[in-house]
Amino acid sequence: MAKTADPSEAPENVIAFQGSPGAYSDMACRAAYPDMTTLSCVSFEDAFAAVHEGRAALAMIPVENSTAGRVADNHHLLPESGLHIVAEHFQKVDHQLLAPKGASMETIKTVHSHGQALAQCRNYLREHALTPAIHPDTAGAAAEVAHMGKVSQAAIASALAAEIYGLEILKGDIHDAAHNVTRFLVMSRDPVDPDPGQGPVMTTFVFRVRSVPAALYKSLGGFATNGVNITKLESYILNGSFTIAQFYADIEGHPDERLVRLALEELSFFSREVKVLGVYQASSFRLGNVAPLS
Repeated sequence: MAKTADPSEAPENVIAFQGSPGAYSDMACRAAYPDMTTLSCVSFEDAFAAVHEGRAALAMIPVENSTAGRVADNHHLLPESGLHIVAEHFQKVDHQLLAPKGASMETIKTVHSHGQALAQCRNYLREHALTPAIHPDTAGAAAEVAHMGKVSQAAIASALAAEIYGLEILKGDIHDAAHNVTRFLVMSRDPVDPDPGQGPVMTTFVFRVRSVPAALYKSLGGFATNGVNITKLESYILNGSFTIAQFYADIEGHPDERLVRLALEELSFFSREVKVLGVYQASSFRLGNVAPLS
């Protein structure tokens, strides 16, 4: 079982995450890399920096949730991080309603948590007339609720956070959807080059299209004609101009495979810039072979 890193820990055995100890990203680190120690970071930028500066070998970064959608900011941060995606991990998220000893459903009024967690429990909060309060991370919210010690205050966080901060679980699994799963990307200073012969491979990249009519349609045409599956495609505005959009994409296949190579060549012809963020083995969860880890 993974443990929390201390200053004497060898950096090659450390994985960084954003949030306080007990955050869902912490749980994802422990589930995917049980032999490594986890390093808590205040922000995603700090987690990237921990890898850049050699304090950690890897960083576990959430990018999307099956209920609440993409994690804000990370699609902007990933291309500029200078790191490489080396793996993906799918983590089942079971939200617990935590409160200090003596609290009950009758006493709590306000629930503290990360915006994503609050969004994933929106119906439950509305049904029980509970006021949401946004915090930078779920475990940090649990720590604050524990520090306040007020029976009117509660937090949405993990069972691990309840254990770490001495809170009681008033109600378990309060998320609105049973299929509540978060996808994480694992980042490293050095890229990997997975062998497609060992199993399906994913490639993640960003690109900007030329400012001409039908540029996006033409740039993606090569994936259709070459039978390359695009599993994710999102756009977001660059530089606040509302005239330049960057696209983030996940595709199935390795860039060295002939059909993928042809599709990427056609994309490059119609795009201003194509930047590969990582080539990595597809998760077993994506392939439907295993359930996401709890």
